[in-house]
Amino acid sequence: MSSKDARPRATDTKKVHIADTQLTSKNWYKHVNWLNVVLILGVPLSGCIQAFWVPLQLKTAIWSVIYYFFTGLGITAGYHRLWAHCSYSATLPLRIWLAAVGGGAVEGSIRWWARDHRAHHRYTDTDKDPYSVRKGLLYSHLGWMVMKQNPKRIGRTDISDLNEDPVVVWQHRNYLKVVIFMGLIVPMLVAGLGWGDWYGGFVYAGILRIFFVQQATFCVNSLAHWLGDQPFDDRNSPRDHVITALVTLGEGYHNFHHEFPSDYRNAIEWHQYDPTKWTIWTCKQLGLAFDLKQFRSNEIEKGRVQQLQKKIDQKRAKLDWGTPLDQLPVMEWDDYVEQTKNGRGLISIAGVVHDVTDFIKDHPGGKAMIKSGLGKDATAMFNGGVYYHSNGAHNLLSTMRVGVIRGGGEVEIWKRAQKENSEYVRDETGQRIIRAGMQVTKIPEPIPTADAA
Repeated sequence: MSSKDARPRATDTKKVHIADTQLTSKNWYKHVNWLNVVLILGVPLSGCIQAFWVPLQLKTAIWSVIYYFFTGLGITAGYHRLWAHCSYSATLPLRIWLAAVGGGAVEGSIRWWARDHRAHHRYTDTDKDPYSVRKGLLYSHLGWMVMKQNPKRIGRTDISDLNEDPVVVWQHRNYLKVVIFMGLIVPMLVAGLGWGDWYGGFVYAGILRIFFVQQATFCVNSLAHWLGDQPFDDRNSPRDHVITALVTLGEGYHNFHHEFPSDYRNAIEWHQYDPTKWTIWTCKQLGLAFDLKQFRSNEIEKGRVQQLQKKIDQKRAKLDWGTPLDQLPVMEWDDYVEQTKNGRGLISIAGVVHDVTDFIKDHPGGKAMIKSGLGKDATAMFNGGVYYHSNGAHNLLSTMRVGVIRGGGEVEIWKRAQKENSEYVRDETGQRIIRAGMQVTKIPEPIPTADAA
């Protein structure tokens, strides 16, 4: 081999990203994003330590809660619903305000945050999802930030609209200045100039408030994909739960949000907690927001009904609906009568033979009543001649099917079976959906008896 061939190729020298290598006891520290560890865990820890020596004044506590809501809404109403999903439009003053207080939450720039969030929606629960809950609850909450990720593994998204927004561009370029000023200096200035609590404003309204806002937002990535119900779709992990909504300023109705991401609401019921929705609506009344997007209620209800039907189908598949009509053997009338005489408890209703041997003793109407129909055509008796049986009785009877009478009765049965195959709705398992009153033995109108006539 020549010296030319022995030279390393470009692909041989290509550096492998640390995230694509196996985590071991020797290289674990290389996998850690130490800057994020300091910002997300180290700084809050220092605030907790300082809190032992800094008394919490009532005014500072109130201000901390107020600023918590300001910066939290900067993320939920700004970063999330305005920029990531474009669920409404905002005037320049509102956009500047949301970009400022959103920066005070210290969760990255709008451009970075929205880009990852769009990837999360586009590739939910896959390897291209930057904070997929499939990798673990702790990973989706915190691990994806404190452990290094290969940016090339994150799904591609279009952020051209963000690159054209001057507010987004300015905030991205000056992000560190925004973080220091809005995250620490502003809360300290308000508390210091307002009532002289400079240090308290820095620790409580600054550091610790940042920690709580961050953890609340992280719950949208973790808790909202783990706790609650899935009323609109269960193919992916997003869920709805009031606890998550309370923690995340209304972002907890996450199953709805993933189904209808461009809707400015997360909660659509009047009693559901969604202060972000109320804030956006209020801004509209003040002329600061416009073009609030909502999915049509008809489409929302279709999704809800489809998911309900799916759950019903899953329950239906576990139930015994009896042998399908077209799978029943044909039985001669004489054979039917003969088997009855030999002690088998057979009864014919609407041309279908049922074996009620084990049910005779449990018949609510008494043994004598059900025995009087054995070996006969008991259609009239079962459908009002003696007693107009309930839907439950017809459903129970269907589990006792053993055959179909030949000699005319089976003709109607085959007609019904053919009708079932062509006209009746079937569930996901292919089974016919038998609604109340639709069992083959159920005659819509009671059959009059000779005595009644």
